[in-house]
Amino acid sequence: MRRFFRHPVRLVPFAFLVPILIGTGLLSMRAATVDYQPAPFVTALFTSTSAISVTGMAINDTPNYWSIWGLVIITLLTQLGGLGILTVAALVILLVSRQLGLRNRLLVQAETQEFGVGDVARLLRRIAVTVFACEAAMAALVAGRLWISYDYTLGRALWSGTFHAVQAFNNGGFALYTDGLLAFSQDPWVALPLAFGAIIGGLGFPALFEAVREWRTPVRWAVATKLTIWGSVVLVGFGFLWLLMTEWTNPRTIGQYDMPGKVLASFTQIALSRTGGFEVLDITGLREESYPLLVALMFIGGGSASTAGGIKVSTFFLLAFVIWAELRGEPDVSVGNRRVANASQRQALTVALLSVALVALGTLAVILLTQGTLFYQALFEVTSAFSTTGLTVGLAQRMPESGQVLLTVLMFIGRVGPLTLGSAIALNTRRRLYRYPEEQPIVG
Repeated sequence: MRRFFRHPVRLVPFAFLVPILIGTGLLSMRAATVDYQPAPFVTALFTSTSAISVTGMAINDTPNYWSIWGLVIITLLTQLGGLGILTVAALVILLVSRQLGLRNRLLVQAETQEFGVGDVARLLRRIAVTVFACEAAMAALVAGRLWISYDYTLGRALWSGTFHAVQAFNNGGFALYTDGLLAFSQDPWVALPLAFGAIIGGLGFPALFEAVREWRTPVRWAVATKLTIWGSVVLVGFGFLWLLMTEWTNPRTIGQYDMPGKVLASFTQIALSRTGGFEVLDITGLREESYPLLVALMFIGGGSASTAGGIKVSTFFLLAFVIWAELRGEPDVSVGNRRVANASQRQALTVALLSVALVALGTLAVILLTQGTLFYQALFEVTSAFSTTGLTVGLAQRMPESGQVLLTVLMFIGRVGPLTLGSAIALNTRRRLYRYPEEQPIVG
């Protein structure tokens, strides 16, 4: 057993599984529901997994099903999942002992994907400061707006602001309103802080810290930072224009808004659709041509070592550079003035293909389990669960328990990551001391 857990990456799935089970137990308590009845096991398991995996998908009406105690548990689970179980554990060790051992540094490295083992302690301090500072700023803005303009009591405003700030920065999607954030779709003081919080939380700490440190000289950014920052700008910009054009005259979404309202609602929904999960527009009222856009954005997700899910922005754009280099017949894949290692190319291809296979199989399984389900609905729901986004067309609530368990598994795999999970199961640290003769099979 000790030999199996010798490599830190193998602990990652178990580190997320344990709090999921603890959260399931807490949400199964009578005090966690409004009617003071224990939640069914599948409901508690689904909600706990959704919170720890920072998905935010729900199979019940969150504000009217869970009590204040249940909502507090969901908030804590979301915060825990966003920071990462191993990061939180290392922070505790850091505060107690003021020093991290090598093994603990490696454990955090496996979760955060930070390259330098010696920088883990400093990284953790910066992560903690960044997370809580951003969440505090968002909570203050949203709470102040609700208190001043919506006649909320100060206590209710602070609770709502804190709850949604934690959900936004950690890219969760639970909301204290039955219709999500539709009521605030034209209020920039509520919509924009949550949107930018989700974007910042979804960039990933390595990319975010380097971009801030070297903001005057973007040319000096590492390849991963360039792919994440500029890739996110492209995805948000392209998605915003697409959604704005397709929904411009749709009376069920932004058709009845004025021009500033259309722009604000479209931008906010795109910013939160990549993995944030908040519903700013009526998702079931979107036109069919908008669904492929949201599916693609959810599947790509956010930055590596972030609170976001998906295959990651750097993975997607790295594969684009690989295709471009192959089409041009170049022997190397280059991003800017750097050559990308072959190992990184194989990892990106592995993550993408595993993810496509999981989404395809999951979609097929949902169609078989839920009669009368349209293909795009099943694809949307499965992609949202796997990418830990949380947007839904209402299919999760109508599914039988077997379908809800399937989505639970997809959320867990999506949070842990296909490559991490595969490595944890079949990791082989041995190095082969020989190589076979090379051969080039016909491709295509």
